[in-house]
Amino acid sequence: MTARSFADDVRSRTDAQLRRLVLRRPDLARPAPADLTGLAARAATRPSVQRAIEALEADTLRVLEAVLVADDKSAAGLLGVAQKTVAPQLRSLQELGLLWRSSTGLTPARAVAEVLPEPAHLGPTARELGVRPPADIAAAIEQCSDATRGALDRLRWAGPRVTFSSNGARAVRDELLEASLAASVAEDTAVLPREVGLALRDGRLYEDALSRPEPASTALDPAAVDAAGGSAAHDLLVRVEELADLWSSERPRVLRSGGLGVKDHRAAATALEISPEIAAFVIEIAAASGLVGRTVDAVPVFLPTAEYDEWLDAEPAHRWRLLAKTWWTTLRAPSLCTDTDQPGGPLNVLAPEATWPLLRTRRHEVLGVLAALKPGRPATLDEVGELLRWHLPMRLPRSAPTRAAIVLREAEWLGVAATGAVTSAGRALVGGTEPAPALPTPIDELLVQADLTAVAPGALSDDLRRFMHRAAEVESRGAATVYRFTPTSIRTVLDGGADADAVLERLRGASRTPLPQPLEYLVGDVARRHGQTRIGAAGCYLRSDDEASLQAILGDRSLAPLQLRRIAPTVLISPAPATTALEMLRDHRHTPVAESATGTVVGTGPGKDRAPTPRAPQAVQVSLVDEPLAERLVAAMRAGERDRPEPAAGPRIPSTEPSVTRSLLQEAVGSSARVWIGYAEPSGELRRGLFRPRRIEGGRVSGLISPNEQDPEHPRTFSIHRITGIVEVA
Repeated sequence: MTARSFADDVRSRTDAQLRRLVLRRPDLARPAPADLTGLAARAATRPSVQRAIEALEADTLRVLEAVLVADDKSAAGLLGVAQKTVAPQLRSLQELGLLWRSSTGLTPARAVAEVLPEPAHLGPTARELGVRPPADIAAAIEQCSDATRGALDRLRWAGPRVTFSSNGARAVRDELLEASLAASVAEDTAVLPREVGLALRDGRLYEDALSRPEPASTALDPAAVDAAGGSAAHDLLVRVEELADLWSSERPRVLRSGGLGVKDHRAAATALEISPEIAAFVIEIAAASGLVGRTVDAVPVFLPTAEYDEWLDAEPAHRWRLLAKTWWTTLRAPSLCTDTDQPGGPLNVLAPEATWPLLRTRRHEVLGVLAALKPGRPATLDEVGELLRWHLPMRLPRSAPTRAAIVLREAEWLGVAATGAVTSAGRALVGGTEPAPALPTPIDELLVQADLTAVAPGALSDDLRRFMHRAAEVESRGAATVYRFTPTSIRTVLDGGADADAVLERLRGASRTPLPQPLEYLVGDVARRHGQTRIGAAGCYLRSDDEASLQAILGDRSLAPLQLRRIAPTVLISPAPATTALEMLRDHRHTPVAESATGTVVGTGPGKDRAPTPRAPQAVQVSLVDEPLAERLVAAMRAGERDRPEPAAGPRIPSTEPSVTRSLLQEAVGSSARVWIGYAEPSGELRRGLFRPRRIEGGRVSGLISPNEQDPEHPRTFSIHRITGIVEVA
């Protein structure tokens, strides 16, 4: 083994450097290593190295590839930049433990080459391939045929491997092999040596320099972005309320598969006057937030939950915050319910299968890269894709879809993004603080017009908006909402228990101008006819001072299931329950109201039946590695390193995990070094020895072992899981 090893580099770091290593690679802290040697061994394993490399941004990854191809001193030249340009990336890679300071300079950790076998899409070296390229590769390429030079030109920035299938292509392959510009790895496949690939690129790893992509769009006013997001947030709150009101009366059935029927999905979209895509989003987020759920009846239906009633009484910002946090953490994917391009077609809304863990991760990534921009800076969909690939080059190669369009669309519906930029509430959501949407300032006034319409010039207060939702029909939405009063809408608000005077008084209090006579006439006319027929519970009874009205009801054949009969000139009775009679009469254009035993009108608006609040899925518990934990961990490892006893027959051998053991054995095989190992004999007896590993195959390692440095070595093969610990020879 070299005079200085990776473990030596880790042990020589200061406490501050060790804390940064643990903070940037939190997997090293779980479980806590006993000492710095154990930390170094775990940091050198392939799984840990791969996690660290996958988190690198493109510029840092390219610098690491350049060091792999050459060394730290040549990295800047390979990337076509000045040495000072790559200095921050080199420091970062050393801090991460992906590079370590050896006697020859910064050296990649052994597992880095395993994770990046073809750095910058370059092939193995000529020595590894067993070929000897020409001394002047450029001159050799110039002497090749046009077809061969064309093939090499196409391979310049692509991968080093190429398959030749046609006769003409095989001629190109033969010419490349004859000129030692490629090595054959299969019958029709050849690979370009790394030296040839670099010569084709004129000694550069990439076409472009280490330039981070920047959106070209002009920055917007952050306040305007927040206002647009706040308007979307307000719309979402209104739509969730309207959905709950709709399902309180309509009560869509639950499919046997557990989802919502397509017909009910479309009905919700129509009633809320939104697209099926937005409707799926509203329904899924409301359900994931516990605001709507399924009943446990023999024929289950979807209803609002008791949680919804508490949510409705909360402040608007609190109501929105629940929806936003749910969207940030949920695995549900509403887009799967409207995507006609996916295999098998779209799923049903609320179907158990409509989950997509990747989408939750992508939400965090998309909003993360946008939140890293200056406030108000928008980005197009293509620019978001470029930013994602820059931040996550290992996870998002060029061929992989980003799904950014889905995330941005949902983010704008939610109000955490607007016009391509992240709102202040979105930045807070990304940062883990309490998001506060810039909701529009509510108003409590209307412009009531003589044509039986009323204009809300802004976002109405909750009380007035809910009143208008019952008393009028929405004719158009937008910056200003237009309501229209109709006999049906007036009957609806009267059915809720209000009388004509209360309705008119509420409208007068909200109107900027005196109420027009046509509206007063409409309310009065509907109120005079409303409630002339009254229903009680005697089986049930119907009474009315208007005998002609009762005669019309009695003669209506469509009401035959009620089995009505007259017991007095102004009274009918039925064996049906009062609620059944009330609903059937209203369905057939009669206008009864319910009354109590004292004769007072009983409101019969949407019922308060509620579905049980669904149990929220158990959130994944993440134990964060923070600064205090890193400080305690480093102190404990320092103490473990100091307190190690030094036995006479070699160093103390700490217990190591199989992955760590395998990693250190591979490093020893590569450097023909010896290591101390502890191992369990088949009898169960624990022993130790000085081992020189030669070959690792599967789960076994073969080599030479001796009890100490003085005794002779003899061949031995071990199962890696029987090796209890390993430590380098000092």
